[in-house]
Amino acid sequence: MIETITTAELPIREVMKIKKNSLCPEHMTGEEQRLCIVTGVHGDDLAGQFICYEVIRKIKENYQHLKGIVDVYPAINPLGLDAGTREWPLFNMDMNMAFPGSFEGTMTEYTAAKIMEDLKGANVCIDIHSSSIFLKEIPQVRINDDVALELMPYAKQMNMDFVWIHPSTTVKQGSIVNALNEMGTKAMVIEGDVAMRIDQSYCNQVVDGIFALMKYMGIWTGETKVPRKPHISDDGKVVFINGETSGVFVPSVEHSKQVKQGEKIGEIIEPLTGSVEEEIFSPCDGIVFTLREYPVVSEGALLARVLGEEKYD
Repeated sequence: MIETITTAELPIREVMKIKKNSLCPEHMTGEEQRLCIVTGVHGDDLAGQFICYEVIRKIKENYQHLKGIVDVYPAINPLGLDAGTREWPLFNMDMNMAFPGSFEGTMTEYTAAKIMEDLKGANVCIDIHSSSIFLKEIPQVRINDDVALELMPYAKQMNMDFVWIHPSTTVKQGSIVNALNEMGTKAMVIEGDVAMRIDQSYCNQVVDGIFALMKYMGIWTGETKVPRKPHISDDGKVVFINGETSGVFVPSVEHSKQVKQGEKIGEIIEPLTGSVEEEIFSPCDGIVFTLREYPVVSEGALLARVLGEEKYD
């Protein structure tokens, strides 16, 4: 059932609407688990559009296996999605800084408050993102360390390559996941690939993870794929590699591949002079789980992240 969560008046007699598709079993008992799938917080998170489509399509094709509630919110920043911008365009604001919102605030804050009100009571919420246009990310789950013990069983079902545990003190205040966890709703971020495109391989990996999670929660009784075993790490095992010069970054390693300490990651070149301005080397053994996608860089730009020491659980 498609429901409108909130509306807002726009210039020239237009109306913004945020909608969800609520999929419920035919015979409700009142004891059903509820999973919320949120995406489109950023207008360039296009992979989430295909993921929502695939989840809904597969449920509708095998509706008899649905034993819980799946609420799908494909675009909670519909103006950004329509305009093709990352931010909420009317205020040029990152919507993922507006939560939990306020019913007395701006349009963005009011919208955030209405979304939070609708998500209240969910057993688990997953917030699906692409990366930015600048960086390619390995498919990953991101969770806060203060809720990691509680969330880890759910994160392991998501079929991701990597679970990254962040100190809660470094997590951006105002994000929907942070606000939900503070409210007592289990919430985690799914992130991968690059913004402004749909990579069906990444999308299908997430979809398989969602159905594995649904089965784990007792929401789905149909066949699912066994989720892959992820690398698990906190910030202490992640090495950030930044450039010290400006120019054009040319990588010499592949994304998501193993590198050795001292192995060349890439170089920053100067097209005008035909010179190499800087060579970039890995400071440790590990996996390149973030790699610069947009080649033009300024001094200090993030070029890569390496997971330096692997831990499995």
